[in-house]
Amino acid sequence: MDIYAIRKQKLISLIGTQRKGACAERWGMAPAHLSQVLSDKTAKNLGDDVARRIEAIEKLPRGWFDSISADESAALNFGGHGGATSEETAPSAVDQIKQMLSKVKGLSSTARDRIIAAADETSNVITVDFSRPGQVGDEVWIAHYDVRAAMGGGQIPHEYPEMLQDVRVSPKHLRDLGVTFKEHFHLKMITGWGQSMAPTIKDRDPLLVDITIREFTGDGIYLFSHDDMLYVKRLQKKGKDRFKMISDNKHHDPEDIRVDDTHILARVLYVWNGQPV
Repeated sequence: MDIYAIRKQKLISLIGTQRKGACAERWGMAPAHLSQVLSDKTAKNLGDDVARRIEAIEKLPRGWFDSISADESAALNFGGHGGATSEETAPSAVDQIKQMLSKVKGLSSTARDRIIAAADETSNVITVDFSRPGQVGDEVWIAHYDVRAAMGGGQIPHEYPEMLQDVRVSPKHLRDLGVTFKEHFHLKMITGWGQSMAPTIKDRDPLLVDITIREFTGDGIYLFSHDDMLYVKRLQKKGKDRFKMISDNKHHDPEDIRVDDTHILARVLYVWNGQPV
């Protein structure tokens, strides 16, 4: 059985009865990424770097994901075919190549996937693991939430195609860029939608937000809900019971909204077009 099937079974056993979303959050993965790895309908595999990261977070031995004992195999009912014959369970050429490649040190994910695709004559699709090692040395993973917030008339939350998955960045580099935050695991990515915050934020710009900021902390750009709609706008306090909701696009007039009807979800710290806010 190839290493990716082993990793999938061990990942399932590790999650157990835990919520998948909570596991993804703890492991620095986008929930959609974890779901794809667990699904039988996608070819998404648990890559080397992600496997090593989960092992480190869960304090498991390095390489825990890559092998399975006889006892674990029986407990997991690995394969689930009971009385299958040796011919039925014999590994294919592709499986054997995957097993051999798993023991090769220094081979990139891209090179490994290309070799496997070449061996599989029935496939013309090459899957790539984009979980590459970073270049700076202090990188952390920031999850990209499957949320878009309107910078216009408001956005009703619903599913939509993500522009990117989780992002690997250097906290030191972010601070050098002027981004202020306490802990990197408070940071998440969302997507802006619309033109009302241009030129500061353009349509579909990824936004770095701090989800621990759930109240007004001074003039700035916030992610908030108002009348069951999501917004990314500037907020200014206007008296005790009102905010002034401001668009950077001068074609959109400011609007007064009630503090009691406004629920701040996060503060926008950085626009992923190189624009600090």
